[in-house]
Amino acid sequence: MTEETFIAVVEDDAEIGTLMTRLLKREGFAAECVGSGSELDRLRARRRIDLVVLDLMLPGEDGLSICRRLRSEGDVPVLMVTARSDDVDRIVGLEIGADDYLGKPFNPRELVARARAILRRTRPAHRVGRAPPDERWRFSGFLIDVGARALLAPGGSEVELTGGEFDLLLALARHPQRVLGRDQLLDWTRGRSSTPYDRSIDVLIGRLRRKLSSHADGSKIIKTVRGGGYVLAMPVERA
Repeated sequence: MTEETFIAVVEDDAEIGTLMTRLLKREGFAAECVGSGSELDRLRARRRIDLVVLDLMLPGEDGLSICRRLRSEGDVPVLMVTARSDDVDRIVGLEIGADDYLGKPFNPRELVARARAILRRTRPAHRVGRAPPDERWRFSGFLIDVGARALLAPGGSEVELTGGEFDLLLALARHPQRVLGRDQLLDWTRGRSSTPYDRSIDVLIGRLRRKLSSHADGSKIIKTVRGGGYVLAMPVERA
């Protein structure tokens, strides 16, 4: 990572925000802390942001609303930070488009690890083991273009996917008609940033099915194997 990588920290607690910003700068990122959604909008207006570290509990517009708006306006990745212990808030955050979440209090190394993992997935210059630019896969009329990190529907329109959704679909497509366990999928899509009880794979699968179902039957494309994991049930061919 270089200083060209800019991370916006949205945190209303000045002390915590300063600590996170200093930590990210120490790790080689450019970073700035803002205290609200409106301040984030002003920051976005004057420069490109590569990652938003977004607190859930904010005055005025809360983190879920900001995340939803960011997802509707573009593809800037979001790392949601929450002090709540209830999984519902975290799952809702993932449902509306957050790329990952981190619970407070957290280990500083985990913040950096999760930020790096998201950036590897979402910024071409930061990906580890980049795929050949001509790698493409077809299934059920869909086309996965790995070089462009794009999924095209049978009619040719692009299906909007988050970085996590794309990586998960690609992992399934590279191992078609084979049952893949949650641990495997977590390792391939999020690496060491995952936790033993991470439910994000289930959330991402649900989102993928809904998006595929706009063009086909998503439940038939990605099937659940009870006690096993998930499988892309359709034949896949190299395009």
